[in-house]
Amino acid sequence: MAKDLTVGSPAKQLTLFALPMTISVIFQQFYNMADNIIAGKFIGDGALAAVGNAYPVTMIYMAVALGINIGCSVVISQFFGAKNYEKTRSAVSTALITTVVLSLVLLALGLLVCDPLLRLLNTPADIFGDTAAYLRVYTCGLTFIMLYNICTGTFNALGDSMTPLIFLIASSVSNVFVNILFVTVFDLGVAGLAWATFLCQGVAAALAFFVLETRLRKLHSGRYQRFSWAILKKEALLSIPGILQQSFISVGNLMVQGIINGFGTVVIGAFSAVSKINTFAVQLFTTISNAISAFTAQNIGAGRPDRVKQGWRQGVVINVGLAVAFTLVYVFASDAVTGIFVSRESLEIVETGRSFLRLVPWFYCVVCLKLSCDGVLHGSGAARMFMATTLLDLILRVALSYLLSPTLGYLGVWISWPIGWTLSAALSLWFYLRGNWKTAFQVQ
Repeated sequence: MAKDLTVGSPAKQLTLFALPMTISVIFQQFYNMADNIIAGKFIGDGALAAVGNAYPVTMIYMAVALGINIGCSVVISQFFGAKNYEKTRSAVSTALITTVVLSLVLLALGLLVCDPLLRLLNTPADIFGDTAAYLRVYTCGLTFIMLYNICTGTFNALGDSMTPLIFLIASSVSNVFVNILFVTVFDLGVAGLAWATFLCQGVAAALAFFVLETRLRKLHSGRYQRFSWAILKKEALLSIPGILQQSFISVGNLMVQGIINGFGTVVIGAFSAVSKINTFAVQLFTTISNAISAFTAQNIGAGRPDRVKQGWRQGVVINVGLAVAFTLVYVFASDAVTGIFVSRESLEIVETGRSFLRLVPWFYCVVCLKLSCDGVLHGSGAARMFMATTLLDLILRVALSYLLSPTLGYLGVWISWPIGWTLSAALSLWFYLRGNWKTAFQVQ
């Protein structure tokens, strides 16, 4: 059910809205980690390295989906907050059509450049075949993945964070079972992990689209355009910076992966594990940021910027609480956490992962502050500010990885994370405190 976030206690509204989103992302991250865990536990360290090596490439595809969500969700939220349901429906329909077309373009391009890209990354010969097989199957399912993401993003933009939770629970649980089935019974190896994602994501995308269309028909709207060039322009004004931002992040991650690949299969496997572990925490923090974003967008659309600061304060409280919990677990149980992905004999991978987990999580509170401020910038449509804070973090992490790794090895890559987070958090907080976001962009 769509939810109006422009009335009631801001702190209560944000908390109730964010809770299902938080549970959703927990299942989503288990869904994402399932491939790595099953690869490491049931196939071997080489399979774990192969899946991890493919991850930055898959994130290039997701960059487009996330960028579209960044732009389209703001437009949809602001139209919905202003009670303009005809334009709300038109904005959703336009976003869906655009997403499907772009996914088909990316599918063709991804299959074409798969092998050359892996060679550019210096992918070791012993994992090249498995990485390529995984990527090709994953790429074939791009339309399902992007359609599913735009549907769940639209639910959140309409204030409905419960429906995506239901879909994620069903999709995550089924993906784990199908993964195990394809690997242990059908012996499909690394490619089987990608086929499981293809199948489960396809079913989830179809169901999400059906439920979204059913839900939209209940809005009391008149005739609307199924595709509006005017609305596409508004969505593009916010989506293109988001796509560029997310693409830059993905390319930066590819560059870092290229550095990691130079250290061999053990470090690749460790990085595959700890990057998933780190992503699990950061995505939870980002989910609270997304809740702040939807809350901000609806209230900006309703002409209520005064409520935004109260929602932001509550978001910071929730995020910092999560950060403290993750820091304690990751730092003091680092071996056990890394061991989720590998067998007991993989001591080198566990030791390498330990060096990451005993350093980076100490700065989770810093990145939480950044992401909370980014939520306001994103939701208000301050795309340039939002992009600037993320690009600063990215540039610093990539540059420092290249500068420090020749002398410090993979530890130089680990150290780049806290420095990037700290400086970009300072910039994001400065943008928020200036208050320019209050009049950055409105769709009316």
